[in-house]
Amino acid sequence: MEIVKIVGVGLIATVLVILLKQYRPEFALYLSLAAGVLLFSMVIGKMASIVELLQNLANKSNFHSQFLLILLKITGIAILTEFAVSIAKDAGESAIASKIDLAGKVLVISLSVPILTNLVETITTLLP
Repeated sequence: MEIVKIVGVGLIATVLVILLKQYRPEFALYLSLAAGVLLFSMVIGKMASIVELLQNLANKSNFHSQFLLILLKITGIAILTEFAVSIAKDAGESAIASKIDLAGKVLVISLSVPILTNLVETITTLLP
C-alpha cells in the first residue's frame, strides 16, 4: 500500500516542519521542499505507467497522438504548477503563488487551442 507510505512521509514531514519552525524557521522551508520532492518522486513511477497505458490506448484507437501529447503536457503543467504554488504559499509568498497559478492557467489554455480548434472543425463538418 503505497498510500500508507506517502501519508506517513507527509505526516512525519509536517510534524518536523512544525517543530523546526519554532527553533530554526529558516530551515523549515528547506525541509518542506525536500519532503515535497520526496513525495513527488514516490509517485513519478505511477505517472510513467499511466502515460504508457494512455499511449497504448491511443495507438490502438483512432486517437491522434499529437492530442495525447498535448493532454499529457497539460497534465504535467497542472501538477507542476500546483507543486510550485504550494511551495510559494508555504514560504509565505501568496502573491508569487497567485502569479504562478495564473501562468499555469495561461499555459494550459494556450496548449489546448489545437484541441479546441479541431473540436470546432469536427462539429462544423457534422452540422448541415
